[in-house]
Amino acid sequence: MPTLAEDQAAQCLPALGKEALATQQQPASSPLKLDHVTLVVSSLADSMPYYDALLPLLGFTKRREQVWTDGAGFYIQFLQAKIGTRPYERYGAGLNHLGFGAPDPARVAGIRDAMREAGFAAPELQELGGATALFMKDPDGLRVEITHYPPGVTVVD
Repeated sequence: MPTLAEDQAAQCLPALGKEALATQQQPASSPLKLDHVTLVVSSLADSMPYYDALLPLLGFTKRREQVWTDGAGFYIQFLQAKIGTRPYERYGAGLNHLGFGAPDPARVAGIRDAMREAGFAAPELQELGGATALFMKDPDGLRVEITHYPPGVTVVD
């Protein structure tokens, strides 16, 4: 069965030609690492207090205003949306949610409790097939997931 990449490449075959397809199918020496995410928010004034409370709980440190890092080469940057652009839509095209893995269920509960103490809505934890999950919404409605996956439970299905 062809991989997703092979299937997508096959759809482009007339435009790419056989030589380009053969080049695409060669495995990379190592996969590229995701190094940053830029979140465009409707209001920096509304969103930054939320993320300023949440991101340190997840092990991120503030590099400068609106830029956070995990210290291992991954960054989250926040930008102001332009006037007249559409708001976030959970099931629209684009980003659906941010998912963070926690080392144990106690860390998930601790993050929920700390966000509540900081004045933000944080619902009860959910048990999902052995995983302990917290699903919160930022001021624009973007879901932030914090989940502990025990051994044998996959991150995505």
